[in-house]
Amino acid sequence: MNKELNYLAGLAGRGHMDRRAFFGRAAALGASTVLTTSLFNNAVLAAGPRKGGTMKLGVSGGQTSDSLDPALAANNVAFSVLRLYGDALVDVTADGSLDYRLVTDIKPSSDATVWTFTIRNDVSFHNGAKMTPEDVAATLKRHLNPDAKSGAFGVLQSISGVEVSGGDVVVTCKEPNADLPFILSDYHLVIQPGGGVDAPDAGIGTGPYKVTRSEHGVQYNFEKFADYYDDTRAHVDAIELTVVNDETARVSALQSGQVHIVNGIPPKVAGLMERVPTVDVHSIGGRGFYCMNMFTNTAPFDNNDLRLALKYALDREQMVEQILYGHGTLGNDTPINAAYPFFSSDIPQRAFDPEKAAEHYKKSGHSGPIVLRTAETAFPGAIDAAQLFQNSAAKCGITIEIKREPNDGYWSEVWNKQPFHMSYWGGRPTQDSMFSTAYYSTAEWNDTRFNNAEFDKKLLTARGETDQAKRKGLYHDMGMLLRDEGGLIVPMFNNWLEGSSKDVAGWVDDPNQVLSNGYAAVKTWLIS
Repeated sequence: MNKELNYLAGLAGRGHMDRRAFFGRAAALGASTVLTTSLFNNAVLAAGPRKGGTMKLGVSGGQTSDSLDPALAANNVAFSVLRLYGDALVDVTADGSLDYRLVTDIKPSSDATVWTFTIRNDVSFHNGAKMTPEDVAATLKRHLNPDAKSGAFGVLQSISGVEVSGGDVVVTCKEPNADLPFILSDYHLVIQPGGGVDAPDAGIGTGPYKVTRSEHGVQYNFEKFADYYDDTRAHVDAIELTVVNDETARVSALQSGQVHIVNGIPPKVAGLMERVPTVDVHSIGGRGFYCMNMFTNTAPFDNNDLRLALKYALDREQMVEQILYGHGTLGNDTPINAAYPFFSSDIPQRAFDPEKAAEHYKKSGHSGPIVLRTAETAFPGAIDAAQLFQNSAAKCGITIEIKREPNDGYWSEVWNKQPFHMSYWGGRPTQDSMFSTAYYSTAEWNDTRFNNAEFDKKLLTARGETDQAKRKGLYHDMGMLLRDEGGLIVPMFNNWLEGSSKDVAGWVDDPNQVLSNGYAAVKTWLIS
C-alpha cells in the first residue's frame, strides 16, 4: 500500500490530483486519515507553492466609513487591505528580525541619530510609475503632518528631518533612536506615489495585488500585480476579501467552504472547529491584547481613584478562563507582555480585590452608573466580557451600564471618541513603538488620553539608552506609571485565533499581528 500511496502523493504534490480525489483513492486503499493527511500535506509543501486561483477571505472589523488612505487604517480589514496593495520600507519577521522590503541597505550614524535608507530601484507602483526616493520621503513627511491624522504620527515624533540624497533617504532624529527601522515597519507607512499627498485614498501602492473594487464595509477585490518585485509571494491570481463582522456567520463561512481564511474565531468554539475535517485552526500567542479604555481627561475618569476602582473591580482570571478558553494570558493594565524583549516580570500582578475597589470608589466620590460602550466587533467575546465585568464590579458596589453599539461605525464613532469603551490592540514590534503609538501624550491614537510628563520624558530617554539594563529599567518605570495612573484596563493578552481551509497551504504562524501579520493571503496558496 505504501508504494501506491507515495505515487498518489506525488501526483497531488505536482498538482495532478486535488485533495478530494487523493483522500478518496487513499481511503480505497485502506489508509488511515492521519496517515493520508500527513502524506498529502508533506507532498504539497515539498512541491512548493502552486500558482493560480482565487483566495477568499472573511475578515471582521470593516465598516462603511473605512478608507483606502493608509494613514486612517484602524481595524483588521483596513490593515489587511494595506498588506495586499502596499509595502512599507521594512517589515518584521515572525522571529522578530528585520525584513528589507523597499530598501537594500540601512546605515545608522554612530550615535543612531541619522539613518540612511538605500531605496530599491526596481519597484513599480500599480499605475506604472517607478518608485523613487522622493516618493518615500514624501510619504514619511505626510505621516509626520498632524493634518494627515495618521495612526503612525506618534511613532514618528522622534524624527526631525527627512531628506533625499541620490538613491538614499536620510532620516534625522531629535535624539538617538536605535529602534527607528522597526518603527518604520508600521503598517500605516505604505509608500505611495508622491507620498499620497494628492490622492491618499487612491489605493495605489507597490504591493503584490492591485485593488480592482472597494466597497467599504462590504467587500474588496484584488488582482495580482504583474510587475511585483518579489516572486516568492503572491501565489494566487485574485483575492476576494469580504467583511464579515458577525462571529457566527464568519465561522460558518469557513466551515461551509465559502471562504478559505478567517480571522477572529471565537475562543468558545475553537475546540469544536478543530474537529471539523476541512478546517485548520491556528492559535498564535503574541503581543495582542483586549482592553477597556478610559479617557483620563474626561469626567468621571479624570479621577485616578475611580480608575483604580474599576481596575480592581475586574476579575481577570475569570475573564481569561471564560472568554479566552486557554487561548491567552492574564493582563496587568499595561500593553507589554513577555513577548517584548524588555518585559519586566517583576511588576506586581493586579488581581480582583473587592475591598480595594470599594475603597478607591468611595475616595473618588462618584455615584451612579458608569457607561461602558462595546460591540461584537470590539473583539471576539466582547459582549460576554462586558457582562462579566459588570457582574464583578457589582460585587464591589460599582454599577456598570453596558451600551451595545452597532458594529458598523464602532471604529469611527466609538473607539477613540467615547470616554469608556472596549477595544483591542495588535501590539507593536518594540516597547517604544507601542508606547509611542498609544500612550505618548501627543499621539494621534492615544485612546486613553494619557498625558504624563514623566512618562514622555522616560520614553525619549529610553530611545537613546544603549545600556540595556538601564533601558529595561526605564520601560519598567513606564509600565508602572501606566498600570497605576493610566486609563488602560487590560484583562487579557489574546492569542490570534484564525482558521484556514485544508485547501490552503503555506500558512505561517506570526505573532506580530492578525492573519500572519496581514500576509496570510500573500504567502499561502491553494492546493485544489
